[in-house]
Amino acid sequence: MNNNQAQNTIQAPILSGFSGKTTAKKALGNRDLKGKVAIVTGGYSGIGLETTRVLAEAGATVIVPARTLEKARAAVQGIPNVELEVLNLMDPKSIDAFAERFLSTGRPLHILINSAGIMASPLMRDKRGYEAQFATNHLGHFHLTARLWPALKRAGTARVVAVSSRAQRLGGVNFEDPNFETTEYDKWKAYAGSKSANVLFAVELDRLAKLHGVRAFSVHPGLIPTTGIGRFSRDDKASKLVKSLNGLTLTLMDKLNIIKLINLTKKGQGNKLKTIKQGAATSIWCATSDALDGSGGVYCEDCDIAEAVPADSTKGYGVRPWAIDPDYAKKLWTLSEKLAGVRFEF
Repeated sequence: MNNNQAQNTIQAPILSGFSGKTTAKKALGNRDLKGKVAIVTGGYSGIGLETTRVLAEAGATVIVPARTLEKARAAVQGIPNVELEVLNLMDPKSIDAFAERFLSTGRPLHILINSAGIMASPLMRDKRGYEAQFATNHLGHFHLTARLWPALKRAGTARVVAVSSRAQRLGGVNFEDPNFETTEYDKWKAYAGSKSANVLFAVELDRLAKLHGVRAFSVHPGLIPTTGIGRFSRDDKASKLVKSLNGLTLTLMDKLNIIKLINLTKKGQGNKLKTIKQGAATSIWCATSDALDGSGGVYCEDCDIAEAVPADSTKGYGVRPWAIDPDYAKKLWTLSEKLAGVRFEF
């Protein structure tokens, strides 16, 4: 059995009993998370906020890092057990400073959910010149997880959840030019590559970290038109055609346009829209479910391990080969260490 066959065997649904309609609270069940410490990037908006709410209301202490504290403070108001911190995933100094502050507390880290992200942005670059989607969605989280590794290891058993997307089916990582330095920029290819990178990161992190009790997962939250992640795509030509409209009509057209642009309107399993409460469910399930004890390195959707499907599959669900290839995962790990200038001290 070769590496890809082995990964396909691991990447098989376990019939969890949940579905795309499951909410985050239902996915958690009656678990008591008192004494657990969690960090949720992007934990003050969209599915990240719901993830924060469910973990915190179950008793976990949840640290929510944010670029703008005022916005985050307003969002998490009334949620118990939440601590706010400052973090900019596009600034390596900010990542280091945040991690150092957390590590100085001596606390273990039981759950790390890398939920922050941007989608289909115009060409932007971080302070190092790296393309913004790759830098935010993958590289910043790689850097953050590396810096927080001592706390994850200290927990004894911990889980890392990388929030990916079904956009991984649109293409893999461009290893030759991940930052579009010579390649013509395509915002959807850049987004797809960053989301495939999320999956590959979980594959390799799990392989390296499981001996220390740390398991890693990647998730597709679902199609959730009410989050703010699609804000950049609203400037596309198709959306401008309806700028003269207002109110509910414009809102609905914007949401439908986002879905259409990423080719997600085909009939079939996995195409139904979700609420934010449903969208946070798979992250919560991967972070807490006993059904995943002893498992890791898998891509999940609808609160179950997703099916591995061929590269030419027309299915709207499942994970593509380039996102779970163990050799690609190792290659990305080496590239990420080089670009971020950090190493995991296993």
